[in-house]
Amino acid sequence: MAIDILVLTQKDCAFCDHATGVLARLRDEFDLEIRTLDTNSDEGARLAAEGGVLFPPGVLVEGEPFSYGRLSERKLRKHLNEATIRTDMDQT
Repeated sequence: MAIDILVLTQKDCAFCDHATGVLARLRDEFDLEIRTLDTNSDEGARLAAEGGVLFPPGVLVEGEPFSYGRLSERKLRKHLNEATIRTDMDQT
């Protein structure tokens, strides 16, 4: 089952571009469903406020706030490994 990742972005955002690159690399290792949403949209602004995203990009994993600002590939990889192990254990 794919892990749902939502990236709250905005135009001309270097950290957003960085997050996109990180997620592209991790997509090769994990089953990810990656969506993006502009923080200037009504839904994007609402999700950013609810998730405590102070500035983009905001990353939500399975609907839960994970990070905002510069995305740490190491931290996200660790989180995805743990989520994959939990999912595998739940399916047995």
